[in-house]
Amino acid sequence: MKVPEQELHVRFDRVDKCYENGPLVVDQLNLDVHRGEFLTLLGPSGSGKTTTLMMLAGFETPTAGRILVDGAAVNRVPPHKRNMGMVFQNYALFPHMSVAENLAFPLKVRKLPAAEIADRVREALDMVRLPSVGDRTPNQLSGGQQQRIAVARALVFRPKLVLMDEPLGALDKSLREQMQYELRRIHRELGVTLIYVTHDQNEALTMSDRIAVFGNGRIQQLATPKDLYEQPNSVFVAGFIGECNLLSGQAFSASAGQCDVTLDSGFKLRATSVGPGTAGSTVLVSIRPERIFVGPAAENLPNRIHAKVLEMIYVGDHLRLRCAVSETTEIAVKVPNNGDAGGLAPGSSLSLGFQVEDCRALPHNATAH
Repeated sequence: MKVPEQELHVRFDRVDKCYENGPLVVDQLNLDVHRGEFLTLLGPSGSGKTTTLMMLAGFETPTAGRILVDGAAVNRVPPHKRNMGMVFQNYALFPHMSVAENLAFPLKVRKLPAAEIADRVREALDMVRLPSVGDRTPNQLSGGQQQRIAVARALVFRPKLVLMDEPLGALDKSLREQMQYELRRIHRELGVTLIYVTHDQNEALTMSDRIAVFGNGRIQQLATPKDLYEQPNSVFVAGFIGECNLLSGQAFSASAGQCDVTLDSGFKLRATSVGPGTAGSTVLVSIRPERIFVGPAAENLPNRIHAKVLEMIYVGDHLRLRCAVSETTEIAVKVPNNGDAGGLAPGSSLSLGFQVEDCRALPHNATAH
């Protein structure tokens, strides 16, 4: 999708990156970032997401291609002149300075008047809801408080573009989830463009306007969190975003965006087609565990298969079933925990059912390329 120039903030134009004649870490990257959006670069280790962020920050130089900010190429602009806020996983606060001095530092470098510096430091502390910690040193703060101060320091000089590299990776689960909502709130209030790197799928889904899923140095899919989760375009994306069952089979007819599939287990079903030329090809049918209904609720659904419960795990808000569809095929099912297991138990047989729109026939070779 072409972005109107007035809404375009950052553009990667056919950007490559390799080290010492090695393989491409980033391969022909084309990416437009909208002004004011929260864009997450998501992918496994070595997929190119952090290298992409470091090239935008100026800490790495592209091997080929251009990076433009507000229409101007920044390939040769040193990092300190790019005027971007940065937040890293290790916080990077100065331990010998107080919190207020840490926040004031980027303002002093820019030679702002003392009175304005004091006002901005106070505003930044209020923004991250830590108004009374200015006199403390970083080692007197908790990990979550230090991360908030790192965010405040990245924003105190009012940049239009903020880059964050795994900033919540060192926090425990509860604090990380709290900080996700805090970052989302701050982004909404300030309206800055925020580019965020993570390998945590749930973090990306929770926070982002759009997500670029990286694999092998390329963007495999770029979409909203909902579209990525509901409509993955490949086996790689389906398997990387959330939990997904992948059932092997043969597509034997296709029309109107749907195809009939015979699974290796022998069951027949109808699925949404992904990509041209599905009929006659080997496919993997993706279906999310929570979109599968069991027992009587499955009886009137268009796709039904029979399975045997191998294992039932209590996970609090749901029961997780591991079921055998055949001797070689298993499927995971999530059943809401309403206090009644409905006779479910290891060894029992049950019907599984799901809608056509909830399963997708993905080309078998559609992995990260």
